[in-house]
Amino acid sequence: MRWTYTPPPADEVGALSRSAGVSPVLAELLWRRDILSDEAAQSFLRPALAELGDPFLLANLEAATARLSTAISNRESVAVLGDYDVDGVSSTTLMVSLLRRFGLDPHFVVPRRMEDGYGLSRSAIDRALEGVTPQLFIVLDCGTNSQEEVAYLQEKGIDVIIIDHHREKEGAVASALLINPHVHPGDDDDAWRHLCTVGLVFKLAHGLLKRLRNENHPVAFRIKLREYLDLVAMGTVADLVPLRGENRLMARHGLRVLQGANRPGVRALMQVAGVRPEQGVNPVDISFRLGPRINASGRLADAALSVELMLSDDTKFCIKTADQLDVFNRERQDIERQITKEAEEMIEQHYADDSGIVLYSDDWHPGVVGIVAGRVSRKYNRPCVVLGNEGELAKGSGRSVDGINLVEVLAHCDDFLGSWGGHPMAVGVAAPKASLEQFRRSFSKAVAEHTGGDLPERELPISAWITPDEIGSRLMEELDALHPFGQANAEPVFGLRGVKLSHRPDVFKALHFRFNFEDTRGRRLFGVAWKMANRLPPTRVPLDFAVHLRWNHFNDRKLMQLELVDWRPAGEANGS
Repeated sequence: MRWTYTPPPADEVGALSRSAGVSPVLAELLWRRDILSDEAAQSFLRPALAELGDPFLLANLEAATARLSTAISNRESVAVLGDYDVDGVSSTTLMVSLLRRFGLDPHFVVPRRMEDGYGLSRSAIDRALEGVTPQLFIVLDCGTNSQEEVAYLQEKGIDVIIIDHHREKEGAVASALLINPHVHPGDDDDAWRHLCTVGLVFKLAHGLLKRLRNENHPVAFRIKLREYLDLVAMGTVADLVPLRGENRLMARHGLRVLQGANRPGVRALMQVAGVRPEQGVNPVDISFRLGPRINASGRLADAALSVELMLSDDTKFCIKTADQLDVFNRERQDIERQITKEAEEMIEQHYADDSGIVLYSDDWHPGVVGIVAGRVSRKYNRPCVVLGNEGELAKGSGRSVDGINLVEVLAHCDDFLGSWGGHPMAVGVAAPKASLEQFRRSFSKAVAEHTGGDLPERELPISAWITPDEIGSRLMEELDALHPFGQANAEPVFGLRGVKLSHRPDVFKALHFRFNFEDTRGRRLFGVAWKMANRLPPTRVPLDFAVHLRWNHFNDRKLMQLELVDWRPAGEANGS
């Protein structure tokens, strides 16, 4: 791994530190985020919900609020179809909750991965229409490219609203009300261009409340939109969209709402997932604890179960359902571990030299291969598509690495795919089994062309070099103001020069190790290194450490902890 560091202009960082009243370390971290003025710094460090932009600047949003207002006034029948991932589940929960507040009783459907496939399929539509023909059909987190399916609905006299953030491939739906900033980009839309679907649904809800309040609808004045931001935070963090602009603003406030655990379903899910809201809720809790359990039902069963959990006020039902999701999640983990092992063996034996990797097995469950793709892409530092068996098709997911846009890569492979869609870092893919070898060659070639023939060496950008003496409560408080960390707002990696360990690191569970060292004042700092027991640093020699700074909650105590990202012999010059 190559460490990289670009020293900032000292005069700019010094000026920002003085004008914003922050430490030089925090000023450097802000500078790396292109925050160069006191005004921009205050907005970033203390984002207020009042800064949310006018929702009606989004194309088609005003028309969509008008259509929803009509549905509410006329007590129309409404069906909602949302995708089966966390973004789709959160979006469906938000939409259904809001419409229920206005007296409607929307019927919701989530595609069943094994029966309906991905997105707005005919079979999922037909399930939604069983026994009723709604006047309005709302599609969430899919549907941008579903021209035939929308025509099918409209032939039945059903109006269609689509809210989605996936890119168009062969021309987006034109006959429905489509809210998608990638299809309808606008001037100065940086703040919301990269919203995921639940963020867009929140913008629609904001616009609807504005409209209905102008019409003096009594319910509109009783709804506190902030209470829905927990759903926005879950979908935004889980869907790996950039945490900048309104994404960060809503996720930051949404994490605080999520910490309140006001939904019985969220409380039950936190309990089985080991999340203690009184200690704070962070993106990592969504990514590795709550999100996988919400996803598990969609991967192995029916994601409608997760929507029902989020919507329910019945504590007993929520506890029972959260336990069921936990069982699904453990089953998913077992399957994924086995698939990951087999996938890595395939790569080592057959595909180690491919620029982009495509893997398939008849024995793999298509509902769990996405996380495997993520693990493999990180380990081998290249894009990876992992596919499982589904009849005549190979179906699964792709994950990318920094600097490689999967949407652009797959556009060159379209001839060998049945269907695909997603965003630059994550895609869903279905390919005819007869075309797999052609797809594999095409994908590897497209990645090579995208990167100029050389896969980038894995880099570790150092955010700032600090001394152990600078690590303390003030720096930790300043770091808290940068949260939430995620895509496009990465957690800072701090470099420490000349660290000497006086004692051999303590290995635990055969995988990890603990370490400690002293600063110049004799204060002892403690740290942990996850899954690095096979690479123990030596003692009593100068080392450079790259670390995250975290709070560790243990036995009701809040302790500062260093988490080791990498180490090297002191002074080793490889880009920093």
